[in-house]
Amino acid sequence: MHRRILSEIYSVKKSISDRISIRTLISGGGVEVDDGDPLYTDVPRPLRKKSQRKPYQTPMKVLVQRAKQEREARKANPCRRLEESPDNGLLVPELIEVAHRVFRAKESLLLGISKLLHFVPVLRCRHCFEVHIGKTGHEIRTCTGPNSGFRSSKHEWRKGRASDVIYFPKCFHLHDRVLKPRVIHDERRATKRIPAILELCIQAGLNIEKYPTKRRTKPVYNIEGRIVDFEPETNNEEDNSFEKVESLIGTIDSNEEEDDQEVISVSTLASWNEMLLGTKKLMEKYKVHTCGYCPEVQVGPKGHKVRMCKSSKHQSRDGLHAWQEATMDDLVVPNYVWHVVNHRDVRPLDNNLKRFYGKAPAAVELCVQNGAPIPEEYRSMMRVDVVRPGRDEVDLVA
Repeated sequence: MHRRILSEIYSVKKSISDRISIRTLISGGGVEVDDGDPLYTDVPRPLRKKSQRKPYQTPMKVLVQRAKQEREARKANPCRRLEESPDNGLLVPELIEVAHRVFRAKESLLLGISKLLHFVPVLRCRHCFEVHIGKTGHEIRTCTGPNSGFRSSKHEWRKGRASDVIYFPKCFHLHDRVLKPRVIHDERRATKRIPAILELCIQAGLNIEKYPTKRRTKPVYNIEGRIVDFEPETNNEEDNSFEKVESLIGTIDSNEEEDDQEVISVSTLASWNEMLLGTKKLMEKYKVHTCGYCPEVQVGPKGHKVRMCKSSKHQSRDGLHAWQEATMDDLVVPNYVWHVVNHRDVRPLDNNLKRFYGKAPAAVELCVQNGAPIPEEYRSMMRVDVVRPGRDEVDLVA
């Protein structure tokens, strides 16, 4: 009798766990499950420890095969002119306008975020980098700052800024990305550091007076593995693209001042999507590298040689970075935050119900709480279709 009851209880628990695993309510890691919904994406969580290296975007076998092919092509033709852009030093014509759109979208996004902070505040933990969008900080115990064990991993919230919503890592600005693709350690103080997404736009065709870069009209040559430029030094006249961008941003600013909260949030979310779409197109042609152990990024054919890595195993590399192919999240850090279904509810999120809460990039969550519709690509991640039990039903949850 008891065995039959226990077997029935076990079968019920197994069916419940199978149902939960289908929706991936508990386990994370960006899992995509096809259970009737198109590409159900779970809440992204860190897949590695700090001591582990980031996963390669391209398999190592493919990288080794490419290196062998390049070496064989170099031996077969030691002196050749590079024809493919941007490796030959020329711009990709169809991506010049994309670079301008990405820059305009980035500036419009920052402008919209600064306006939306007047309606919905941003909170940041005093001890870690956790960010929350809303008037009341959550009670989910995920703090990893100093002495977090004495606080039971609880956060201590303070008022945040626009830089806490979205973060653009910086990299070294390259004046000549072909002949001088690397910054050595002794040049670290003399070389400017700018946001990596801005450096990507500059290398793709955006001209800014403060950050000059060399533009070529003829492709370079590859002689026994070394890049040689036979084009004479000329002072190329810069176009007025930067002034046009600034004037356009000024018109956007003046027009949006008359709009309400919902209109600003919708336009800000559109700028976010346009920036990500354009950045993805640029990264398909222009190389971006990141360190395998730390958040450092560098836009260009190669990573720099500045000995500034302080992550795991940096002693064996003498402080040099372990460069590899970067992803979109390395260039534009999404900064995922907990999703609040009803932002007018002043009650904080309960730690016992954290497996029912979804997440979203901080910029998307800020726009949604200000009235923008939830984008389709983030609905699954924000767990909109998950029914959340009440606080008095926490003990009844299996």
